[in-house]
Amino acid sequence: QVQLVESGGGLVQAGGSLRLSCAASGRTFSMGWFRQAPGKERELIAAISWSGETPYYADSVKGRFTISRDNAKNTVNLQMNSLKPKDTAVYYCAASPAKVIFTTPRHYDSWGPGTQVTVSS
Repeated sequence: QVQLVESGGGLVQAGGSLRLSCAASGRTFSMGWFRQAPGKERELIAAISWSGETPYYADSVKGRFTISRDNAKNTVNLQMNSLKPKDTAVYYCAASPAKVIFTTPRHYDSWGPGTQVTVSS
């Protein structure tokens, strides 16, 4: 397991952009960004393998969000464009010991504390 810390959340108007960053205390394999809105389950919105090839995106963010990673710096980023009020949630960075991408939270063994993203209409 590694320690993860997210940054970059905040309040933005609809149509705006935010960039989330996640710093890991050590080497990671597959990484994911989850989000959880009040009263809803935690959902995976983007994930990336060690190689960075063929990242995963949930349909709800495809074409608007971009996940990237810098293995030399042990960081993973989430660029969020064209934000919508329904994107409002707490966003979590997570690390999986697997080299392939899994979409369910139980496959991730390290979690950051989360960062709030609020999109106003």
